[in-house]
Amino acid sequence: MQDFRLRVFHAVASHLSFTKAAAELFITQPAVSKNIHELESEFDIRLFERKGNKISLTAAGKILLNYSEQIIDVYKQIDFDLNVIKKKFSGRLELGASTTIGQYVLPQVLAKFYQSFPEIKLSLVNNNTEKIEAALLDKKIELGIVEGRTQNKQLKYTQFLKDELVAVVHTKSKLAKKDVLTLAELQTTPLVLRERGSGTLEVVEHALQKHKIKLSQLHVAMYLGSTESIKSFLKHSNCISFISISAIANDAANGEFKIIDIENFDITRSFYFVHLQGKPSGLASTFMRFAAQHYNQKL
Repeated sequence: MQDFRLRVFHAVASHLSFTKAAAELFITQPAVSKNIHELESEFDIRLFERKGNKISLTAAGKILLNYSEQIIDVYKQIDFDLNVIKKKFSGRLELGASTTIGQYVLPQVLAKFYQSFPEIKLSLVNNNTEKIEAALLDKKIELGIVEGRTQNKQLKYTQFLKDELVAVVHTKSKLAKKDVLTLAELQTTPLVLRERGSGTLEVVEHALQKHKIKLSQLHVAMYLGSTESIKSFLKHSNCISFISISAIANDAANGEFKIIDIENFDITRSFYFVHLQGKPSGLASTFMRFAAQHYNQKL
């Protein structure tokens, strides 16, 4: 139903590349150029500036990009609403999830969602919270599931799940002899933490601030970009880390890692659904409800 030329324009404008647009749409680069030329002829105005191998949007191109995103969203909603009447759910939903959620919380939900709605095509991008929020603002994804406390006013957050971060060491570490650490001992113990921009690090910082402790006062050995890389690092070091209970529970049960209590120190957080301000699309709402029901949560 969508105007294919508009889809071509949106792909080129999003990537600022004719080559990437052709790959996304499974058409040739000359076909992309033809559709853009037809649009420029129809509107009698240039949509792109071309300088060597690089292109950029003209003022007219920026206006058309804004409208094209609105039009594409309307088409998606039309498809969804009409398919609901036919009791047929179909369409495409671009999701983004922060690393911990994407690896440990969503896989079962995605598998069950596919079984229930096989005609809905899902795609999932994993990154830290900061970059997932940026992807939403750039309209590269439609719905995010993130962690962290900082909230962007351009986005709407809906609480999804509660989570706990626990202090973890490898069972072969010297630290595994301990069952409890004081906050004073924690400050002198080598730590490996998630990278800047991650929701996990943000939550750890906030919890420490309640005890008037700054990251600079800790012995941080390294910052790493994923929970799995931290777990691998812990296997070969005498360090401690804070990891989501959902990411470490099985490993702790199998005896590979040990959870250590930090005296008078708990770290809890929430996972959130997040989308642009306003009502989410029908597909996004359907996924939110399905995921919440899977975990026996109410939205």
